[in-house]
Amino acid sequence: MTQSDSSRQSQNPISSAQNSVENVHRAVSHALSHPTSQTLDEAQNAINKAEKSVDQATMHSDSSAVQQLAQELTEEEARLQNNQ
Repeated sequence: MTQSDSSRQSQNPISSAQNSVENVHRAVSHALSHPTSQTLDEAQNAINKAEKSVDQATMHSDSSAVQQLAQELTEEEARLQNNQ
């Protein structure tokens, strides 16, 4: 496999961050509708992973899309904290 084949198969940092933030939204929604220690832990783990992913995306681009993802992540964190 050549380098270009490999890079086509991997996600770019922005799409990876977008997927991570979408996972946070689902995990937070699930934790709020079914609040157990497990779902709350899963939501926090998703947030931690998304923070790393958004940080990676920020290092590659300071676009409005990345800024929007960071804002969405902040809002999801607040939504989880405010409803616990």
